[in-house]
Amino acid sequence: MKLKSSIILFVFAISLMILPSCSKVKSLVGKGEKSKTTGWAYNEPENGGFEYHSGFQQETGPGLKFIQGGTFTMGRTQQDVMYDWNNVPRRVTVPSFYIDESEVRNVDYLEYLHWIKRVFVSYPEVYRKALPDTLVWRDELAYNEPYVNNYLRHPAYGEYPVVGVSWEQAVDFCEWRTDRVNERILIDRGILNEDPTQRDENNFNTESYLAGQYEGAVNKNLTDLNPDNEERSVRWSDGMLLPKYRLPSEAEWEYAATALIGNSQDERITDRKIFPWNGHWVRNDDKKSRGKMMANFVRGRGDYMGTAGALNDAGDITVPVNSFWPNDFGLYCMAGNVSEWVADVYRPMSSEDISDFNPYRGNVFKTAVRDEEGNIAEKDSLGRLRYRNQKDEELVGRENYKTADNRNYRDGDVESSIVSDYTWNNPEHQAAGSSRMYVQGRGQGGSDFSSMVTDDSRVYKGGSWKDRAFWMSPSARRFLNQKEARDDIGFRCAMTHVGHPANQK
Repeated sequence: MKLKSSIILFVFAISLMILPSCSKVKSLVGKGEKSKTTGWAYNEPENGGFEYHSGFQQETGPGLKFIQGGTFTMGRTQQDVMYDWNNVPRRVTVPSFYIDESEVRNVDYLEYLHWIKRVFVSYPEVYRKALPDTLVWRDELAYNEPYVNNYLRHPAYGEYPVVGVSWEQAVDFCEWRTDRVNERILIDRGILNEDPTQRDENNFNTESYLAGQYEGAVNKNLTDLNPDNEERSVRWSDGMLLPKYRLPSEAEWEYAATALIGNSQDERITDRKIFPWNGHWVRNDDKKSRGKMMANFVRGRGDYMGTAGALNDAGDITVPVNSFWPNDFGLYCMAGNVSEWVADVYRPMSSEDISDFNPYRGNVFKTAVRDEEGNIAEKDSLGRLRYRNQKDEELVGRENYKTADNRNYRDGDVESSIVSDYTWNNPEHQAAGSSRMYVQGRGQGGSDFSSMVTDDSRVYKGGSWKDRAFWMSPSARRFLNQKEARDDIGFRCAMTHVGHPANQK
């Protein structure tokens, strides 16, 4: 018995000695592998130190759900009772991506406001620009003043979706979130130290860091396998940092909301959906929850939440973001609660124009500002790299795109103008853009006949707490100017998936 105990202790001691070495070997996966092109070994300082990381799989960022891409029929799934004819069905393919499990909450946005107020001390206008418009709650014939004062900041509404945020503000939030998540990754990996003293331009920005424009509170840089250097900062090729948080495209949002993954067997889709759940009804048909409302919306005129003692959706206005049941992708409130901004510029006939792979309208191709020597110029006063639109003369010889701003491509540009006397070499015609297709101006007597469709019109999707069931169909689409905000529009973030469409952690 004593001998057996001694053997167990010996084996345990040996295992403790082996574990660290296993961890070390695991960290050197790929060392010794040779290039199939040249025969030189990767990751060897003696060979010059070219680094190659194989077997990469993307980590899932905070708050995100992995959405495996695929093909689906984007567009109308019910009768077009509004007669907009702006979502004609079309089959498209969406690559795999990530999207927030729920809408961005008030507490998330307050964290954002707190950070920019604390960091951009010399630029208070940044904080003021980011503030949601709480006056969106006001109504000439309703007493909504309590929401003006309480909805954003009172802890009772912390888990509720943020509203009063314009499309532009939502984009700024996504950019800020990217930097905070990547900064946290570098801190957790031991590369950087936490630095609560960051101020003004001296704050962590992912692009500035990768461009060598930000050093930060370095704890320990990576060992550089290049024999000419001892250490280096993290590079994009290390795969350590995450891609940008951003607004989802309209196709991504609709694909994620529809969640046909629950209605497919092999490559066969058995049933289409009107809503993010099966059936044409809006109540739960599961035995345990039968009869309960599936989303927060207006059931009928003046009926926002049902009668006392038997509230139907229990949402007089919005509800907490994880209310009701998630769809087959695990996403909450993809119907009802608040409508959501997506990235796309609105055009009535986008379904006729957009590509059938990863469709999107709104591309404005930019490039980093560089000095005379070709180096990236100094960052701006907020610590960010500066960008400009590409110039047409820089694109001479390209076949895939001819100009930087493609928001009105094939619908509002000079070539598609309803005016017959356009000429490509006329600067006035080129500058007119979508105003030549969507007329801007006033008619006789000063009446305004300007179209609401411009290059600043952005799509928002899904029904809200103040909409009827019709708008909860993922295919429904509406638009609003990107600078405007409302009390029933929020947003959630998305992220690009890199690599094999089925691989994720």
